[in-house]
Amino acid sequence: MVSLFLLAPVWTHAGVLSYVASLFTWGASTVEELVSTPQNSQTMPLLAAALNIDPNPAKGGGDITVVGGTSLLAEAGPSGTLADIEERPATSDQISLYVVREGDTLSQIATIFNVSINTIRWANDINAGESIQPGETLVILPVSGIRHTVEKGDTLKSIVTTYHGDIDEVLQYNGLTESTVLAVGDVVVVPNGEIPAQKGSSSTHTSSTYSGGGTVVNDGYYVRPVNGVRTQGIHGYNAVDIGAPAGTPIVASATGDVIVSRSAGWNGGYGSYVVIRHNNGTQTLYSHLSQNIVYTGDRVVQGQIIGYVGSTGRATGPHLHFEIRGARNPF
Repeated sequence: MVSLFLLAPVWTHAGVLSYVASLFTWGASTVEELVSTPQNSQTMPLLAAALNIDPNPAKGGGDITVVGGTSLLAEAGPSGTLADIEERPATSDQISLYVVREGDTLSQIATIFNVSINTIRWANDINAGESIQPGETLVILPVSGIRHTVEKGDTLKSIVTTYHGDIDEVLQYNGLTESTVLAVGDVVVVPNGEIPAQKGSSSTHTSSTYSGGGTVVNDGYYVRPVNGVRTQGIHGYNAVDIGAPAGTPIVASATGDVIVSRSAGWNGGYGSYVVIRHNNGTQTLYSHLSQNIVYTGDRVVQGQIIGYVGSTGRATGPHLHFEIRGARNPF
């Protein structure tokens, strides 16, 4: 009994001292830690900008490309890729191709190319209310023509007659109907319209309104695309008309790639037509064909037959409507 009485106080005393010592040890370490790492507005770490030696580093994520410094274009996924646009919006005198993507609307595409919705409908035979489908290739024409501000006494018929236009094209392009009443100050666009020749002019076609024909001169670069007689000088979009019997062969004026080959439809008055893109950055267009014998993607050489003379589209007789976009038309 005595030994137990003596041992108990010894064990109890040891436990109390150990416990008290631990309290002092924990407190000291905690105080030391708090003192060594105080957190306040002067000592807390500040956010710092990432340093980059490139003054113009890449923008966007790994799958995003900045287009024109303002728009984002996704490169990833089956749609919306760079490959979906066969040709980006080009200069004002170039024909562009656009492959419709999922979710695209005519309004959005018209905004991209800075043209009206009717311009796209007009060039692709798309009726009002008709939808476009993903994968469909649209031809985007930078329509040239006359912008006429309506004056007192003007009517659609008088405007179309004055500028040698086509009433159906004017109605479709401007979203009008034959019963539309024009008001003074309204603007009417006459696609492929021409300013009337001044009195005393020896030709009714020398005063043209073609725009975007360019100033590039390539004498000898182009050959005459068909054997025939020029029936109309420069008009419309830097074009000449060459009359020839139906079925007369038409040749590529220069070597290049076929970017458009439409063998049916009104196509904005062109009827069956072909567009070739050349190595010098220009394009040639051949319209009213009776038959196309080349296809989109074909590579053709200068002098190669690409089709035959006809009178499809807006034509009163067999002839070739020949345009050069981006250079002077030597014919």
